[in-house]
This record gives sequence, C-alpha cells and structure tokens, in this order.
Amino acid sequence: MPDHPVSPRPGPTRRRVLAGALGLAGALAVPGCGAASGPARVREWNLFGGGDGARLLQIHQEFVAERKDIAFEAHTLAWGPPFYTKLAMSAAGGRAPEVATLHLSRLRGFSPTTLLDPIPLDRLSAAGISASDFLPQTWERCLIEDKLYAVPLDQHPFVLYYNTDICRRAGLLGPDGRIKTIKGVDALIETMKAVKETTGKFAASVETTNPWRLWWTLYGQLEGRFFDESGTRLALDDAKALEALQLMAKLAADGLVPRSSPYAALVAMFTNGDAGLSFNGEWEVTTYETAKMKFGMAPFPQVYDVPACAGDAHTFVMPHQNGRSAASTQATVEYIAWMLKHSVEWAEGGHIPAYQPVATSAEYLALRPQADYRDAANHVLLDPDAWFSGSGAQLQNEAGAAFSGVFSGQSSPRQALDQFKAAVQKLLDTPSPV
Repeated sequence: MPDHPVSPRPGPTRRRVLAGALGLAGALAVPGCGAASGPARVREWNLFGGGDGARLLQIHQEFVAERKDIAFEAHTLAWGPPFYTKLAMSAAGGRAPEVATLHLSRLRGFSPTTLLDPIPLDRLSAAGISASDFLPQTWERCLIEDKLYAVPLDQHPFVLYYNTDICRRAGLLGPDGRIKTIKGVDALIETMKAVKETTGKFAASVETTNPWRLWWTLYGQLEGRFFDESGTRLALDDAKALEALQLMAKLAADGLVPRSSPYAALVAMFTNGDAGLSFNGEWEVTTYETAKMKFGMAPFPQVYDVPACAGDAHTFVMPHQNGRSAASTQATVEYIAWMLKHSVEWAEGGHIPAYQPVATSAEYLALRPQADYRDAANHVLLDPDAWFSGSGAQLQNEAGAAFSGVFSGQSSPRQALDQFKAAVQKLLDTPSPV
C-alpha cells in the first residue's frame, strides 16, 4: 500500500447503518502523551470487560510506558451489538478510532470494504509481522478481495474443563494427571456417567439456555454444512443436525447435564463441584484460578468424525477514516505488532495466541492449563458467514431460542431444528442493515 493518506470513499448511509449513539460507553482510558502536533495519535476501541479488560489495561499501560512516541488512548465499550453498532456508525461517518477489536466471525458481515480500511501489508512486514506468523486458515479469513482487513490476536475455542479431584476419584486421569482421551459418543457418555456418580449431581455444566456453541461443535464434527456454495442459501444437513440435537437431548434426559442452566449457573456449578466437567469457552480460566480450584483443561472431545470446536478470534481492524494519515497508519501498525509480540500476557487469560512465534514459545508452553488445549486452535470452527452471524449476533440468539427446548424437554429435536431453520430463513430474507 502506498505511503499516503487513504483516499476518502463513499460509505454506507446513516439510514443503512444500525441505529445507535456514537458516544463511548464505559470508557477505560489509558493516558497517552500528546497533542495533535506531537506524537502520532492511536485511539483504540475494544469490548473487553471483567478479567480480560483488567488484563488489557495492564498490557496497555506497558505499551504506553515503552512507546512514548505514540499518543495512545483506549476505550472500552459494551460487549456485543452495542459495540458493533457504535463502531459501524463511526466508520460510516469516517470518524472512527484508528484501531478496534473485531471478532473474526463478524468480519465478512461487517461490510469490510466500506466500513474498514485495509491494513497495509508492507508496513506490517516492516514491523516484523507476516502471513507465515499465523495459522493459514486464520490468516486467510482476514483477507477479502486480496486485501488484509484484520490481524488476529488470538483464538478462543470451546473446550473441556475438568475438576481434577473429581476426575481422579472417577478414575479418569492418566499418569500425567491430565484427563484421559475421550473419543466417540460412547466414551463421552461413559465418562460423564462416571463423573455424575462421583458428584452425586451432574456430570457437566453447560449453558442450556443458549447451547449454540455445543451444537455447532457437534454439527461441525459431523462435517455438516450451513450454507451452500453461494453463501446465500441455507443448506443444513437435517440428519446431521438432528444427530447432534439428539445427543444433547440424551445428556439432559440421563441427568448428565441440567435441563435449564443460564451462563452464570454454568460457571457456578463447576466452581462449587456440582459438576466435574464443564463445556465452555476458555475465557473462564481466570475465574477458576481466582477461586483456587484444582482443574485442568483440554480440547473439546472428538465425539464424531473429525476434531472441531466452535470458536472465534479477536482481531485488530482499522475502521474507516476520511483521510487517515501516513503517520497515524504507521503508529497503528506498530501498536498491532507490539500487541502480537507481547500476547503471552494476553494468553494468561485463556486465549490461544494467534501469533505463532508466541504460541510456540517456551513461555507460553509453560502456562498450565492454558497450553494444554492449544491444539484446539487448529480445529476452530467460526460461525457461518452472514450479516446476522458471529459472536453475540442474532444467529446465536435464534439457536438459543430453538435449541434450549431440547434440554428442557419442551421441544423434540425435530421441532427445535424446524424452528431454527425457519428463523434463519427469515434472517436470510432480511437485507443487511449495513
């Protein structure tokens, strides 16, 4: 990319962008140094709260202390749709921050060629970052029309947590103290029965009120398709979709998982020992470490034909600005490169580093239990590409509304699938708001 400001280009009209205020919500400012005439300014928007937010603040403070030549400030906005609404509005007006967080699953549905500016590969290379530093399948998802629109920071897969005390009593740990390999439906059921007998309550905690990640993992292991080759027509394999739903129904009917469990209950059940296993994203590692639990983590078991797990990746993007300066672009790229090279600190919170020099480093491999599920990065299954899909998007909500009934017993797998398919078709028939 040439070393000159990005030319202004027409963006989507305000009418076509989701309504929402442009103001910042929950700002988390990191003091930068400078006026407009001083160091290049880099404003960053992110959606990290809780432990992730505290960890990011610490990392940002280190960046500010080291890079006094960059006037840096970070702002934390509400997670999910509010964040993406405000980001889209700011980019549509060309008044966006220099850099922002974006879930990779949302990239293609975010109208990237109008709401994002391409990240210059030459500047990224000069900062020591290249395509070979990432898993090929992750890097390729960041390319649109041969231009780079995102740089992955991490991957966060759906994994297996296990209470080591409970699993030891159930005879499920190997000589190394890690859980024995679980492969196949029968092995999963037998493992869960052994855990249930030990806890006297449940085998595993799972978010039954929105089991999208569990169903998407099982369906992915069956190699089921979601859309046809055009990406515009629903092409679900009913037999495979039902097989996954029927297993979920069996887990509830056999009392191996609760019939109704919102997310907070999922965490609480594992923390207090009511369940010896937990199916969840890896981001709760800090929660359980803080609770002084004895636990381990592993990739989600291969229950069906291929290893696969629902997941996503946090990426850095450059939201569209009218007349982005060369100095600002350079400083932004240097910030992205610095964050990647220091991502072992980010990995302590559970996320798998996308930057392979860190993912294969001795420092990362020494992290326990974080490094024990690192192979899951090779099998992450992103949500389908659609404007209504991705982390926190409507597709997941529709799955929750349909599939929760399979756990509660209020819906058969067939009824749940029919409801989900009808909801997805309605979304497909609705024009993208961006």
